[in-house]
Amino acid sequence: MPDPWLSVDVRVRSAAVRVRMDSDARGVLITGPSGAGKSTFLRVLAGVERGIDGTVTAFGEPWLAPSGSMPAWIRRVGWVPQDSLLFPHLSVRGNLGYAGHGVDPEVVAWLGLEGLLDRAPRRLSGGERQRVALGRALFASPRLLLLDEPFAALDLPLRERLRDATAAWCAARGVRVVIVSHDARDGEGLADEHWRCVEGCFTRL
Repeated sequence: MPDPWLSVDVRVRSAAVRVRMDSDARGVLITGPSGAGKSTFLRVLAGVERGIDGTVTAFGEPWLAPSGSMPAWIRRVGWVPQDSLLFPHLSVRGNLGYAGHGVDPEVVAWLGLEGLLDRAPRRLSGGERQRVALGRALFASPRLLLLDEPFAALDLPLRERLRDATAAWCAARGVRVVIVSHDARDGEGLADEHWRCVEGCFTRL
């Protein structure tokens, strides 16, 4: 069996979340009820959660150890949180290019953002903000993509199209994925391993 690229053994004190996970999967889907700890786990991997005991090893690197935590900006993680967290003072174009790695017009096209590049975030719908947040994460040149309900505000045809396009983009670049969703169908093509989170505890299905 291949060595896991992700090994997690942590306890998040503030959220009563306990995670023990080893995975060699290309993509991991996490489902479960609201408030169970799914988003908290993504914050652990992104390096922005506080009050954590334990260890996280990813890509053979100690992201969290008793000696300290690897800073978030070194981990090369693209993160799409539920509330998008776009920079309000930047246009769509500015948000997409924030990481400084360039903006691919082909990706902008399949995200459906060509006509929105000069628009301010406050003038976007919820679905448009989600698509900008996804594009910003992809253009950050990640090796790990963290997706928190990334398609929830989209209608079904667009949801499926963006899911498939994102899966193809990640597969072509060898990008690992951890996706959180209430709908297991969101993991199709993106994840080949399924974990269930209930009351802060994670179980592989």
